[in-house]
Parts: sequence; structure tokens; C-alpha cells
Amino acid sequence: MSWIRESELSLLQKIAANILKAGPMPKHVAFIMDGNRRFARKKNVERQEGHMQGFNKLAETLCWCQHLNIREVTVYAFSIENFKRAKAEVDGLMELAKQKFTRLLEERDNLEKHSVCIRVLGDLTMLPLDLQQLIAKAVFETRTHNKCFLNVCFAYTSRHEITNAVREMAWGVEQGLIKSSDVSEALLSKCLYSNNSPNPDLLIRTSGEVRLSDFLLWQTSHSCLVFQSVLWPEYSFWNLCEAILQYQFNYRSIQKARDLHREEQELQQLEADRACVAEVLQHHGNGKPADAQRRQEALLHYTACREERVQDFLEALKHKRDSFFTDLASQAVAR
Repeated sequence: MSWIRESELSLLQKIAANILKAGPMPKHVAFIMDGNRRFARKKNVERQEGHMQGFNKLAETLCWCQHLNIREVTVYAFSIENFKRAKAEVDGLMELAKQKFTRLLEERDNLEKHSVCIRVLGDLTMLPLDLQQLIAKAVFETRTHNKCFLNVCFAYTSRHEITNAVREMAWGVEQGLIKSSDVSEALLSKCLYSNNSPNPDLLIRTSGEVRLSDFLLWQTSHSCLVFQSVLWPEYSFWNLCEAILQYQFNYRSIQKARDLHREEQELQQLEADRACVAEVLQHHGNGKPADAQRRQEALLHYTACREERVQDFLEALKHKRDSFFTDLASQAVAR
């Protein structure tokens, strides 16, 4: 089954899509694709068949998103917690992933035609080396595509991602790239696996479970969360429309919360910069208070230096991560 489908919507679906697009549309939608195993039990088929049907539904859903002008999709494909499942099921999921990423690489022309960028978010070192190499090759070969983005969370949990981001900042301090005072909520966001993407506007979970299961906890604090009872392999265009309607009903409150949070972040950063400047001035001024003009000049200088440090650190971090994928992709080519 192809990752990229080129099917058309029915007349009724086109009408519904045009009505929805008259309102505010989510640009980034995240899916917790839950219910594959229950679907298999319901249909009395093997679990692996349930997971296969789940992948087929993903391909169909990506097509619907394309018709609805949703440019970015993030999916929870494999949690770190899933490694605790029966070995036969985990091995089957790894084999399915190998098949699908191999198929993805065979669809280079189609991916280029639609300019689809594939990103895989998670701790890839937990995966078999041959799967790591396939993933790295897919990421490397689509890195310049910029019309549609598919983020596949694989060997992922949000707590692991946040912990890794803290480690990256500690590495930056250790390397002398940033100061401990540069660490902030905004910087942590830029150290997450998802740093290249805007936060999701809408998160959808299927199968009736009402929990996030350690998925994008940081990124969805100001997103619309929709929980639907349908099993993932039975998901329909109309289920997606229903979720988008809920997003539209809540659009104003979501935007207001995001604006307030952005203002609070800016204010917190300003106060942190002022505290650092006050400490420096007090140290160099032998305890004498500085006048307002000197404080303002010092604040502007400190802010510019901090922003330059942070930018250099983020470039070093990007180089480190890019090198990981480049090295793996080159190993795959050499095989």
C-alpha cells in the first residue's frame, strides 16, 4: 500500500471540505492512531493484520488532509512503552516498519512531486540498525521538500523527549555554547525533537480512550484535543470533519490562550535578562546603582549577546542531529 494516495473526494465530501475551509482550518494535526488491536479482535484476524489496516488508514487520512489543506501531520506510530509488549508483536511491528519505509523509498518520485518532507521523531538508537538506516535515508532524501510534512513519532514518549531536551541544554552549557542563565522554556521548546514544526493546532485520539499516553505533552498545552470512539482502521473522512468542527468552535479561545502564553514567555525572558544585567552592573559598579540609560544600554547589549549564544548553540545542535541522520543514511547506501 502506497504512502501517498492520489484519490479524489466524492462530490459530497468536496462540498463538506469547501464549507469547512470557509472557517479557520488547522495547519498541523496530530493523531494518536489507537484501536488497531481491538479492530483485529473485532474482525477475528491476526494483530499484525490490524496494524496493517492501521497503516492503510494513515495513507487514506493523509490524502484527506491534503484535500483539506492541512500541510503538516504528526502521528504516534510506536511508543517506547510498546517495547513492553509480547516479543512476537514487537518483532512484527519492526518488520512492518521496515516494509513501509522500504516502500517509502521506492516512492521517491511521488514524494518529490508532492514535496513531502518525512521526519521521524524519537530515540532511533532503540531500533534495529537496519531500520535506523532506512529511516535515516527517508529523512535525508526528503529533507528539502517543503509543501507537506509528515512527522512519524517512533520509539517516542514525550517524557523521553523532554528529558533529552534538558540533556541537550546541559551539553550546551558543558561545551560553553550557552550559559545556565540562558536556559528557558522557549529554549527547551527549540531542543525538542519537534523543533522544526509549529505546535499542533488539533490533536485527535481514536478508540474512545481519553488520555494522551505520553504523546506531545509539551506541544499540545494550547491545542484542541478531540477524543473519538471510532477504532483507527475504521476512521472516516466524516470523523475528521467532526474533529475539525470542534477545532473551529474552540478556535478563538485557543488563539487567545496561545497569545497570552507568548506574552508571558516574552515577559519572563525580559525579567530574566534584567536580573542578569542587574547582577553584572552591581558587580562592576562596586555596589553603586546605575542610571536608567546605562541599565537600558546594558540590557540591550546583554540581550543581543544571549540571542547570539543561543543561536550558535542551536546551530551546533542541528549539526549534531543532522550528522546522526547523514551518517546512518550513508551506511544504508554503502550496504
